[in-house]
Amino acid sequence: MTSQERYSQHAQLEHLQSKYVGTGHADTTKYEWAVNQHRDSLALYVGFDSLSQYISIAENETIGRVKFNALQKMIQPCGPPPPKEDE
Repeated sequence: MTSQERYSQHAQLEHLQSKYVGTGHADTTKYEWAVNQHRDSLALYVGFDSLSQYISIAENETIGRVKFNALQKMIQPCGPPPPKEDE
């Protein structure tokens, strides 16, 4: 692989990471990655009515309550953030 090919691939990766938040970057922590994954999943549950209906039947709740609960979980889906280490 030549240096030009490596640069091209690196530039494409940086472009994707800047365009899509969920792809992360070199400094993404485990907590940030997990929060992105959980929020993506919850947004999917709210966005697709068939998934909301399935979950509402499984939990014996109304569809509106399932969507409301999913939106509430989006605030802090993995709990409070870990304490930051100052360098």
